[in-house]
Amino acid sequence: MVLAARRSVGGVKMDRSSKLQPQREQRFVRQVDWNLFRQFHEIVRAGSVSAAARYLHTHQPGLSLALKRLEEQVGVPLCRRTPQGVELTPAGKMVFEQVTDVVEAIKMVPHVAMQAAKRIEGTLRLGMISDITSGELDEALSSFVRRHPDVTLQIDIGTWRGVLDAVAAGECDVGVTYESDSVPKIRYEPMVRESQQLYCGRSHPLFGSSIRNPATLADERFILAVADEPKDVERFRLHYDLGKNTVAYADDLTEAMRLIRLSAGIGFLPTIVAEPLGERLWPLLPVSLLPDYFIYLITSAAVPLSTPAQLFHEEMLRRLRAKPEFR
Repeated sequence: MVLAARRSVGGVKMDRSSKLQPQREQRFVRQVDWNLFRQFHEIVRAGSVSAAARYLHTHQPGLSLALKRLEEQVGVPLCRRTPQGVELTPAGKMVFEQVTDVVEAIKMVPHVAMQAAKRIEGTLRLGMISDITSGELDEALSSFVRRHPDVTLQIDIGTWRGVLDAVAAGECDVGVTYESDSVPKIRYEPMVRESQQLYCGRSHPLFGSSIRNPATLADERFILAVADEPKDVERFRLHYDLGKNTVAYADDLTEAMRLIRLSAGIGFLPTIVAEPLGERLWPLLPVSLLPDYFIYLITSAAVPLSTPAQLFHEEMLRRLRAKPEFR
């Protein structure tokens, strides 16, 4: 039980507990070991104390003790140990959110300092899959180029796997790609949810048709954008045996779209790319059946970002997190 002494001064009630609260907070700030928060952050990100110990190149017992010390200083349990790793308590989730904000702010310190000193130069290397449509990406690029005229912008277009590998290897600073399976040491931020539709061209026999059962199209001549096919679309296609009569393999969506438009066969295309073509492409499947997936903004957790890359990444995160669906 906490007893709060009250007294009246000039008819106004004074609560001594309200004065004590800032004192407790100041004492906590003076006494807490800030390194414990960093270790807690890595434990949560890694999923277990042992995995975090390997990442931090330290010993597991010492990291377990650090977690215990932080819980003692905060005053409540933050994690529960499970066979699968650590599980955050409700308090732990709130603390992790606060610590993540602090970590992101600290990471930005040298970059913001350079920006204030007007010393931003170098190269921003972006890797992207083809035909990306994102207002947030366009606005961030426009703003970045305008504010940092001494930075060279290099954009490489590749397959989703090529973009992923380039970011993991440090050959690209920031990537825009889709990928269903999480890759270790790659940080993912969802940008936009995209769906794909099965299309045919204007002179194709199926033009104007509505197909309720995709399996009835298994024998149709198929155009496959093999290197640009998301795994979610591949699973959908294989489930209905689509593509067993593939007559053309395209390296990217642009070439696949050309062949579908010419009625060489049917094939999947992102709706956001194909819809502007209107009468030149016909959607064959009901909207309720369409496979969908996220397009992600990705960075490497193992390769530090350059100042231009860090500033652009932060610009993108601000815009993405302002979207209502990601709040």
